[in-house]
Amino acid sequence: MKALCVIFVALITATWLLPVYGHGDKSTVDTALFVGVDSAPAKTVTRFHAALVAGDVATARALLADDVLIFEGGVERSADQYASHHMLSDMKFLKQMKQKILEHKVDIYGDTAVSSRRTHTTGTYKEKAIDSLGFETLHLVKTTSGWKISHIHWSRK
Repeated sequence: MKALCVIFVALITATWLLPVYGHGDKSTVDTALFVGVDSAPAKTVTRFHAALVAGDVATARALLADDVLIFEGGVERSADQYASHHMLSDMKFLKQMKQKILEHKVDIYGDTAVSSRRTHTTGTYKEKAIDSLGFETLHLVKTTSGWKISHIHWSRK
């Protein structure tokens, strides 16, 4: 009987702990939220974001189609317009932030692709605490010189 009680307690404990270990450590990534992230378009997106964080205007600009359309509160209608204006502000902002990618999905449709990302951004910028969710949709096109970003839509909550 004692052995049966021990087995019963062990089963109840295992059943109770299963959800904890089943979901793993909080730092474990839910792979269902990260789809297509090893694809060529996703690597372009990753390089673009890395260039923004690093303050690398030339690389960030090179990954944009010349006629890129950017929606971020306002509208910028070319890579040159963005590179000479708002890109520099984005770089200064991102340099001060910590950003965690919560999900990233890339769908490829022949010579076009759509990248959707959700991020959590924290830090202090211009003496203001930032703690926000970001939503991003990028449209990419395949060119003879690789994948280029042709449309960006950014928003924050």
